[in-house]
Amino acid sequence: MKLTVGFSTLAERVSNIQLPSKDFDYLVLVQNPNQVSYSAPSGAKLIEVAGKGVAKSRNQAIQNCQTELLIFGDDDVEFHPTELAKAIAKFEADPSLVLLLLAAKDEKGNARKQYPAKEERLNLLNSARAATYEMIVRADLVRQLEVRFDEKFGAGAENYLGDEYIFIADLIRAGAKCEFAPLFIATHPSDSSGERWGSSQDRRARALVFDRVFSSLAPVVRLAFGLRRMKQLGGPKQLMLFVLGR
Repeated sequence: MKLTVGFSTLAERVSNIQLPSKDFDYLVLVQNPNQVSYSAPSGAKLIEVAGKGVAKSRNQAIQNCQTELLIFGDDDVEFHPTELAKAIAKFEADPSLVLLLLAAKDEKGNARKQYPAKEERLNLLNSARAATYEMIVRADLVRQLEVRFDEKFGAGAENYLGDEYIFIADLIRAGAKCEFAPLFIATHPSDSSGERWGSSQDRRARALVFDRVFSSLAPVVRLAFGLRRMKQLGGPKQLMLFVLGR
């Protein structure tokens, strides 16, 4: 079973991409708003993506993937082929599996977040902290289900986080089997947009993600989520504003 790694990047950062193994296919999806010159890494197919926002590039990766499996990468991600091979084996063992969420370490070798210790089925409540580079999908089934990343969310968009969670939620609602497995398949720097908490803009962006996933139930879910993240939100006043979506 073959895997494609779809790297999303800006033209100025293409040279940062590390191709982990000759065993995989590669797409390099480039946004080039400044019209600078660049070249793709040897062995990768280059696709220039119009517009702005990483979700646009992820959707082009889904559309252009020619292998059964696809993992989403960024130019600052290092993938680990041995662990990727274990993840591929899980798809081979379960033809109904559509998305497998995995784990990553930071640049110091520490787990980037607290991951479950064992495999589990994903649902709308346990998948909110997903990172795109932790996700492998069966590309043909994603296309059949007509699920794509919401381009109003994610890095480069006004609502600059939550695109991964919304994508998983949409797959689950479409009936896709989505699971987590504790395999550390990548290394990524500890700083990322999904970990931002300090400003009112961060609070509102996160609130909009819950609106998108839960609709009228969003305030209830935000309350439960916010009570666990009171410190990051900044206290009771900020919690209330988060619950109200402000």
